[in-house]
Amino acid sequence: MSTDYVPTREDRFSFGIWTVGWQGVDVFGSAVRPPMPAERAVYKLAELGAYGVNFHDNDVFAFDATPAERDERIGAFRKALAETGLVVTTATTNLFGHPMFRDGAFTANDRAIRRFALAKVMRNLDLAADLGAKTYIFWGGREGAESGAAKDIRAALDRYAEGLNLLCGYVREQGYGIRFAIEPKPNEPRGDILLPTVGHALAFIGSLEHGDMVGVNPEVGHEEMAGLNYAHGIAQALWHGKLFHIDLNGQHGPRYDQDLRFGAGNVRGAFWVVDALEAGGYDGPIHFDYKPPRTEDDDGVWASAAACMRNYLILRAKVRAFRADPEVAGALRASGVDQLGLPTLDPGETWRDVREPTADVDTLAKRGLAYEHLDQLALEYLYGVRP
Repeated sequence: MSTDYVPTREDRFSFGIWTVGWQGVDVFGSAVRPPMPAERAVYKLAELGAYGVNFHDNDVFAFDATPAERDERIGAFRKALAETGLVVTTATTNLFGHPMFRDGAFTANDRAIRRFALAKVMRNLDLAADLGAKTYIFWGGREGAESGAAKDIRAALDRYAEGLNLLCGYVREQGYGIRFAIEPKPNEPRGDILLPTVGHALAFIGSLEHGDMVGVNPEVGHEEMAGLNYAHGIAQALWHGKLFHIDLNGQHGPRYDQDLRFGAGNVRGAFWVVDALEAGGYDGPIHFDYKPPRTEDDDGVWASAAACMRNYLILRAKVRAFRADPEVAGALRASGVDQLGLPTLDPGETWRDVREPTADVDTLAKRGLAYEHLDQLALEYLYGVRP
């Protein structure tokens, strides 16, 4: 098993500009770190071995920037990308920070806000396409409600679909090679956010005019906040052909969104996340959407970013060793895991062939599945007691 764990561009690790740039602001305290220009994040991430970055429009330039200020900030960002070789893997729009979005963007009751939000996204789609982004993320953090009468949910979903249909049409007409990914989250900042889970998002995508252009971007913390299994969520998204992007971080169960570095929090879950990605054929960027804690200074920011990549590489090595172990292969066979890949019906069979039960019920009822031994092998790799 490798002990170097040094990231390379081939690992396709990417970060949001907002991650390392987070100033440590929370509802109980003000900033503990100064603002970070987008270009500084690019230079520092390149030094650490990252491959790419994701950005909100207002990570690069201020919401109220003049055209000259906008051009200057984009120019500095573009220069940093050119000098480091980092790529823009994905982009998104800040539709949650400004006070005007307090009731949402695509689903705000106020029609003028919805129209402004669409224009804001289209302008940033132009920039994203120019910078080479292939995926555009939609996190609807303000698309929701705290009280039942405040939002007609069916009408809100109509407006949500209308917005995405329009933006898909815009991308197609402009000839941009961009596809969209919905990022589900159950709550925070809104009490109840629309499209709260991978399942909700997948069902919604099926109603869209250009659903082939839209997939999902699940996040570890968002799924685990709801008590869900993130590895299962990305596996189902892969099964649907809809895993367009991933957000990796760490989370301690169903509480507020902690955004810990990847590998912290639910370590056992992180092992199976890497296993699912290794097995499932996901070929997009390995993206980290975390926040360096308020406890950290500038050095701590970069230590945590490096740790995200290192932890992924450690877990990847452990997963690969686990799957290559002959004892594990034997335990998988003993547990019958390999049999699940066999169709229940033989070729040519119909319901008529299984209508009458033929199984030896007593024997099947007594059979143990040896899952504990299989799971213990995985834990021993995770604990580092197996080579």
